[in-house]
Amino acid sequence: MATDYYAVLGVQRDASQDEIKKAFRRLARELHPDVNPDPKTQDRFKEINTAYEVLSDPQKKQVYDLGGDPASAAGGGGAGGFGAGFGNFSDIMDAFFGTASQRGPRSRTRRGQDAMIRLDVELDEAAFGTTKDIQVDTATVCGSCSGEGAAPGTSAQTCDMCRGRGEVSQVTRSFLGQVMTSRPCPQCQGFGTVVPTPCPECAGDGRIRSRRTLTVKVPAGVDNGTRIQLAGEGEVGPGGGPAGDLYVEIHEASHPTFQRRGDDLHCTVTIPMTAAALGTKVPLETLDGKEEVDIRPGTQSGQSIPLHERGVTHLRGGGRGQLIVHVEVLTPTKMDTEQEELLRQLSQMRGEERPEGHFQPGQQGLFSRLKDAFNGR
Repeated sequence: MATDYYAVLGVQRDASQDEIKKAFRRLARELHPDVNPDPKTQDRFKEINTAYEVLSDPQKKQVYDLGGDPASAAGGGGAGGFGAGFGNFSDIMDAFFGTASQRGPRSRTRRGQDAMIRLDVELDEAAFGTTKDIQVDTATVCGSCSGEGAAPGTSAQTCDMCRGRGEVSQVTRSFLGQVMTSRPCPQCQGFGTVVPTPCPECAGDGRIRSRRTLTVKVPAGVDNGTRIQLAGEGEVGPGGGPAGDLYVEIHEASHPTFQRRGDDLHCTVTIPMTAAALGTKVPLETLDGKEEVDIRPGTQSGQSIPLHERGVTHLRGGGRGQLIVHVEVLTPTKMDTEQEELLRQLSQMRGEERPEGHFQPGQQGLFSRLKDAFNGR
């Protein structure tokens, strides 16, 4: 009775090539002579190797399924020797190490790398968005050879060493029998073709470096470190392959008046003691134009005055942040005799000639915190 190769590998007769390969790898790991030297196991290993040789070859599998002798199929060989099935040696190696040889020639065309460029913007440009032209120096397709790498009027030729396969094979003998190994062709570097006359413009790479101008739309609300992706505007790949992406990284310049914290803007206004006591209006040049900040009577040093919807536009979502004005009250340090007399009269009228003051716990200085730490407090 003929051997049932499907039963040998433990798969159904309608199993796919992927299922057949997985079953073979699983059994190969279990029954390989290096793992299990039992003679009976070795016979079983020969059997699964023979079954896989037949079922993994479409021509042999078709002959076998029709009831014929798979050894008579095109490309067939004996199916009974220990090393007979080791044309699939890479599958056994893959069973143990999880790797398989990459068959066929490599493509000369590959995707290019991503590129990044820094773009300086002002605060108002980051707040409201802008459009800027940038110059980019990247690899582009060679205009002389159109990315082919060969000089005009010539073309790549099939490698005569590997005959276009991109790899060369070598048969050696080992304890497993005859083993065929493959490696990239040293003459064509695995491409399967050679370029006898490289393009003089790009030296056969299919690309050259050139400078070009791009228009970048900067959305409102960007911040330091924000990256804008321009798909397909990066480096062109070898062989004229598809370009990578270009990332534009935003760098926001410092502003003479405002400090940005998130989408809020902060600034400090210094006013004299009398203005804080009586109240006043201070002109301020905001991102939206000149406005007056209302300093109410009795404003204390350190108070904050928020101006709503005067900050940076939210990058995601509508609305804007706040402009927060911090008030600093300036105490006079130099006064003439008349001014001192007026202040004394004011302090007498307010009963503030000898204020008691109100003390409360404050923040410790660095030296005090270190001293308490050493003292175990």
